Amino acid sequence: MGIVEQAHNVRVLGSGQQNIVLGHGFGTDQSVWKHLIPHLVDNYKVILFDNMGAGTTNPDYFDFERYSSLEGYAHDVIAILEELQVGSCIYVGHSVMCMVGIIASITRPDLFTKIVAVAGSPRYLNDVDYYGGFEQEDLNQLYEAMSSNYKAWCSGFAPLAVGCDMESVAVQEFSRTLFNMRPDIALSVLRIIFQSDLRHILPSVTVPCHIIQSIKDLAVPVVVSEYLHRNIGGESIVEVMSTEGHLPQLSSPDIVIPVLLRHIRCDISYGLS
Repeated sequence: MGIVEQAHNVRVLGSGQQNIVLGHGFGTDQSVWKHLIPHLVDNYKVILFDNMGAGTTNPDYFDFERYSSLEGYAHDVIAILEELQVGSCIYVGHSVMCMVGIIASITRPDLFTKIVAVAGSPRYLNDVDYYGGFEQEDLNQLYEAMSSNYKAWCSGFAPLAVGCDMESVAVQEFSRTLFNMRPDIALSVLRIIFQSDLRHILPSVTVPCHIIQSIKDLAVPVVVSEYLHRNIGGESIVEVMSTEGHLPQLSSPDIVIPVLLRHIRCDISYGLS
């Protein structure tokens, strides 16, 4: 195993000819895909990894300068694929890792046959003629809460993000992975995510994109998925699910897994809608 694989806890499951890469969002780790993996391993080679900064990675490896923009994470994805000698893959990204996959696909389009984006956003802040869902004052208060008492912030944030009460298994699972992050790293990562604006790169996307979104999501309004669809340079398609919350693959797997499998298996050109 190479150093990149070790640092990111890379696991390769299954033995299919086609590669699928699963990228997890903020506050989680590769375990967020636990409901999807069993449906893939018989027909695909599934590549799982943990983003640098996740609670399952060594915090000493987290380079604040490298991860001062989302490009650092995109370089990690490319490095993992190169170390594994992956010629091409279907990339499934959740939350921030949707945009990370898009950045990586612009840099190396040869590595990606398709991007399946779950709850992704190019910009979280509202702007003129753009609704991202947040005002800067909202985010400043969030950062302050994280800084003053990280554990208490996690306990409040987890049920809001998942869209379920504290007793739900999905909220408990997200709380666990969120708690495991080192607080200063968590604050830095979330600040980079929420302050990013990647709208300008969307016309440069050439890889087909399948955009999947919950009808109600604290972090990503539905209109953002339509914005992505209109502005991505290549082919794209949108499906809005009847789910609530930002982590529907954890909170509503019975609805989400069939949708994900359909988008993984079918191409836009075949009339998937």
